[in-house]
Amino acid sequence: MTIDDVTVQQKPDPLPSPWRSRHFRLFFTARSTSLLADGMLMVSLTTAVLGAGHGAGGVGYALAAWMTPIALLVLFGGVLADRFTPQVMMIGADGVRMLAMIAMAALLAGDGRAALWQIMALMAVSGAATAMFQPGLASMVPQVAEDIQRANALLRISEAMSALIGPGLAGLLVAYGDVASSYVVIAAAYALSALGLAPLCKLRTTRDESDDPILRRLVTGWHEFRSRPWLWGVIAIWSMYGLFVFGPSLPLGAALLSEQHGADGYGWIASADGAGTIVGGLLGMRVRPRRPLVAGACAMFFFALNPLAPALGWSFTATAFVHVLAGCGFAFWGVMWATSVQSHIPLAVLSRVYAYDVAGSIMVIPLGRALSGPAAESVGADDVLLFSSVMSVVCIAAMLCVPAIRNLGREPQPVGGVDGTSDRNEGSDGAEGNGADGGGR
Repeated sequence: MTIDDVTVQQKPDPLPSPWRSRHFRLFFTARSTSLLADGMLMVSLTTAVLGAGHGAGGVGYALAAWMTPIALLVLFGGVLADRFTPQVMMIGADGVRMLAMIAMAALLAGDGRAALWQIMALMAVSGAATAMFQPGLASMVPQVAEDIQRANALLRISEAMSALIGPGLAGLLVAYGDVASSYVVIAAAYALSALGLAPLCKLRTTRDESDDPILRRLVTGWHEFRSRPWLWGVIAIWSMYGLFVFGPSLPLGAALLSEQHGADGYGWIASADGAGTIVGGLLGMRVRPRRPLVAGACAMFFFALNPLAPALGWSFTATAFVHVLAGCGFAFWGVMWATSVQSHIPLAVLSRVYAYDVAGSIMVIPLGRALSGPAAESVGADDVLLFSSVMSVVCIAAMLCVPAIRNLGREPQPVGGVDGTSDRNEGSDGAEGNGADGGGR
């Protein structure tokens, strides 16, 4: 690896700011409101389940009821997004999630003594809708912004802000009102998301017009996914990262940080992580490396500090600082990864390919969290987190050792028309060749 791998382009950026596009502003607003609802949901759900007397185990069952449909259905969500357009699927998903949250509010109104199976059923409906919503996100960005890297950076900043504001807003609503009122606000946020996306249905969208059955479309997406070594290479390594790093870091890290620095200290450390994410998004707006995945992976080395700080019992100041660095590195990687995927995958199959990305990235995280408890009881939470820190470095180093990942450049650079058109050369795939289904790129 040479200095050219992470060299920043010095020429002025000829692409207009995404803010100049009305379509991007609508999409950004819709995405921000849905992210705010997602940020509120976990606090509201935990409060509702505990308030109904179902205990911590009930919270786990409710979360599983929400996550399981996402893992099982997200691939089909990608197929349907490519067939019926992402806008249609995302608006429909927001509508379903809005109705599920209204039902939750009605269920919890009064004494809030809802049966656990009722809460789980509504969360399963919300999770299934989320599986239909998520795959279309990737293919929307090139349609609403010409500068897709800056657009992704702005969306990453919005995600960080929502993660900071959402839980606090839900907590205030629960503290000064009741849990039902928080679900009303969540439902309103999903409704605003749908309203923001509705005008984007007028975009001229690349669709899969074939008459293939849904399973055949799914296979086509798999062929597109596996034909790109840089793509499946990252996801394969990322799944190990989710199992050994993301899985244990959150539950064990939260427990140790709360023990070492108190609940207030942990809250400030979590805020430091969010602040770092915002900084990483801002860097993603300006820094344009020639090899985005190399630059993003190098930034992810900072994330190894995240589990290391509680494992070694660092001071509050040092821990907060390394969480800023970890959040910054994670956000910058996210911008580089999203931009690479959206730049190199044809729009007609992008939702399906992104669905494989989502599935491969999230499916092992619950397993890692489930195993972290027994592992901590066996060898100690600090040793598990030390192992996570080491595995973080190993996984990122392995990523940089894969030639297809290391050599992926910025090209082909799509020119995503803000009117929904794209001048992307669909017959070119840089160094990766044609798709395995014979359709070419």
